[in-house]
Amino acid sequence: MSKNAFNYSLDFEKVDFRKQPELYRVGVGEQGVLLVQPYKAEILPYWRFKTEAIAQESAEKIYALFEEYLQATDFVGADMARKFLQMGFTRARRYANHKSGKKYESGETEQNAGLAYPYSSGSKNKGNIVRTQEADALTSEKAKAAAVFKSYWFKAKDNPAYLKQKEEFKKLYYT
Repeated sequence: MSKNAFNYSLDFEKVDFRKQPELYRVGVGEQGVLLVQPYKAEILPYWRFKTEAIAQESAEKIYALFEEYLQATDFVGADMARKFLQMGFTRARRYANHKSGKKYESGETEQNAGLAYPYSSGSKNKGNIVRTQEADALTSEKAKAAAVFKSYWFKAKDNPAYLKQKEEFKKLYYT
């Protein structure tokens, strides 16, 4: 495992990442968003995307937490808030694209399943038929909710204080 990779082998039931930030890895995208405590418990209750108005209220609250974590120089908390904003976008987009929330039709699994990359993406759905996108995928309430989260996610990921703390965190703990 690379020193930058998210470590899924940790005992997430026992690790308090506020007390042990050295165990945290940013990883890729939303990795660990529903595992890292106490941040999951602090942020998840505010994460909602059913409508544009609900998404606005949710994204504002999560962004406020993001700013609080930055102010406290709690990079792990700030990164987790950023991940929840990103996940708000990706989940709302999934439901905008496919009302069921399922992108793929049921079907056979990938012929190369279980083989190492680059022979397999690791996705059990690779090779299955992608469901047709909803006609209103770009204008629906979920699409509007996704747009709200996207704006806050980009505001967070490009925040100069966040970028500085991320760089300092990696210098300190990615040795």
